[in-house]
Amino acid sequence: MLSDVSGTTEQAGGKEEMSYRVGIDVGGTFTDLVLIDEETGRIYTSKSSSTPGAPIGGVMAVIDKLEQPKAGIEVLVHGTTVGTNALLERKGAATALITTRGFRDVIFIQRMNRKHHYDLKWDKPVPLTERQFCFEVGERINYKGEVVQGLDEDEARRVIGEIKALGPEAIAVALLFAYANPVHELRLRELIQEVYPEAAVSLSHEVYPRWREYDRMSTTIADAYLKPLVSRYMSNVAGGLRAHGVNASFLIMKSNGGVEDHESAAHKPVDLLMSGPVGGVLSAIHLGRLTNRANLVAVDMGGTSFDVSLIANGVANRTTEFELEWGLPICAPMIDVRSIGAGGGSLAWIDKGGLLRVGPQSAGARPGPACYGRGGAEATVTDANLVLGRLNPNYFLGGEMSLDVEAARTAVAAVAQRVGMDTVETAQVIVDLVNHNMVNAIRLVSIDRGLDPRDFTLVSFGGAGSLHAMSLAEIIGMREVLVPIHQGVFSALGLTIADMRVDESQTAAMRSDLLRADHVNEVLERLTGRAAAKLASEGYRGSP
Repeated sequence: MLSDVSGTTEQAGGKEEMSYRVGIDVGGTFTDLVLIDEETGRIYTSKSSSTPGAPIGGVMAVIDKLEQPKAGIEVLVHGTTVGTNALLERKGAATALITTRGFRDVIFIQRMNRKHHYDLKWDKPVPLTERQFCFEVGERINYKGEVVQGLDEDEARRVIGEIKALGPEAIAVALLFAYANPVHELRLRELIQEVYPEAAVSLSHEVYPRWREYDRMSTTIADAYLKPLVSRYMSNVAGGLRAHGVNASFLIMKSNGGVEDHESAAHKPVDLLMSGPVGGVLSAIHLGRLTNRANLVAVDMGGTSFDVSLIANGVANRTTEFELEWGLPICAPMIDVRSIGAGGGSLAWIDKGGLLRVGPQSAGARPGPACYGRGGAEATVTDANLVLGRLNPNYFLGGEMSLDVEAARTAVAAVAQRVGMDTVETAQVIVDLVNHNMVNAIRLVSIDRGLDPRDFTLVSFGGAGSLHAMSLAEIIGMREVLVPIHQGVFSALGLTIADMRVDESQTAAMRSDLLRADHVNEVLERLTGRAAAKLASEGYRGSP
C-alpha cells in the first residue's frame, strides 16, 4: 500500500462511502497526518504547526485540513509524546507510594553506582514522588510468592486515608515480590477504591512484573504519575474527534510498535513513551522490505529532535530499559530509539568558553526559527540552511508558508559576529556541528554495539532529514541512502501500517538443577493466555 500512487489533500475527490485509515503524529514543531484510501491505496498528506501548550490543537487543526469526508475514516492511529514531555518537564500528577514496611526509602536510596564516581557534591536524581507521599503497610510475601505476613487492612485503610488528606491524584502500589504473588496489591486496590475512589492507581505486578524492586517501583511511580494527564488527553482527543465528525476506531501507537485502543492505552501510559518515534521505524522496515534491504539505520530529523534506531535483518532492536535521566529507570517493552536534541529548530549558541554549539535547546513551533516570522530571533539550523540556499523560501510546508530570508540572515549574522566569522561561513559551521551531533547518535546504535554502519543503508526522514542525509552518510562512511517520497510525514505513515501487539513478561525464578520443561511451559502458557485475553478485549478474533 505504501508504494501505491499518492497525492495531496487538494487532489482528493469527494467520493462517497470511502474507507480511510489515518495516522497522526504530533511532533514538537509540526503535527503530521497521513490518510490512506483503503479502496485505491492512494495516500494523502497534511501538516500543521503543533501547539505545544495544548497538543490537541495541532491534532484538530490537521484534521480540519482534510477534504475527504470524515465519516469515511474507519481507523485513526495517533502517535503522541504527551507522556514523554510530561516526564521530561516534570508536569505529571502528584503521586503517592504505598510499599512494604521498611522499604519506602528504596526510591530515594536508588542504586549504589554513581554517575560521577569522584564528584563528592553529585546529587542523586530526584524521583517522581516526594517522601511525604511515601507510605508503608504491614505485609510480606517471600520470593517464592508465599505469604509470610498477611496484609494489615486496618493500617492500610488508615494509610489510604492519610493519602487522601494530602490530595495526590495518583497512587503507585509497589510491594516486595508482588510479581510472584499479587494478592496484597490487588487487595490494596480494592481498599483504595473504597476509601479514595478518585485516585488513579497503578500496581507494580501489572506495570512491570519483574524482579529488582527499585526498577519496578520507579516504573510503577512513573505510570501513576502519567495516568491522570494521559487519561485526560485521550478523553479530550476522542471527544474532539467526535465533535469534528470523526467516529473512527481511535487507536494509540505504543512503544513496542503495536497499537491499542485509546481507553486501554490510558490505563498503562508507561507503554507510550516512544509512541511518537516508533512509527518511523515501522515505515523504515516496510520500505526495506519493498526495496530488499534488511539492514537499515533509520533516522528521523524533525524540528525539535533527532531519533535514530537500528534495524538488523529486517527486525528493529528492542529494549525494556529507558531512563528519564541517569539513575531513574522506566522499564517497558519498546523499540530501541535513541533521541538527541538536534532538529531544524535547534538553537545555535555560544558557551562560556566562547565555542559555538548547536542544540539541544529548540525554538519549537512557537516562536520557531527566526525565518518563520513568529517572533523568534535566535539562529537555528533551519535559518542556517536557508542562508546557505538549501531551502526554497517561497515553498515551505507544502506552499502554505513563506520563509523570511533576511530574518534568518540577521539571526545567523548575530552569531557570526560573536565568533568572528562571516555569515555564510557561520551558517555552514552550524550545519556541520548538528551533522556531527547526529553522527554521534548513529554511532551509539551501531559502532558502540560492535556493528559497522557501512554495512547498513541509511533511511532518512522527518521534515529536515533529506537536507542532512548525504552529509551524515559521508561522515560515517555509509554507502547508500534511502529518502522516501513522503519523508516529511514518514512517522505518521508508519502508524497506519502498525499491527495490534501485546507484550507479556514475568520473572519466574528457578534453580537450574530443578529446572523442568513443564514448569517453564506453565509460565509460558499463562503469559500466552494473558496476551490472548488482552487481544480479545481489543476486538481481535482468532489465535495470536
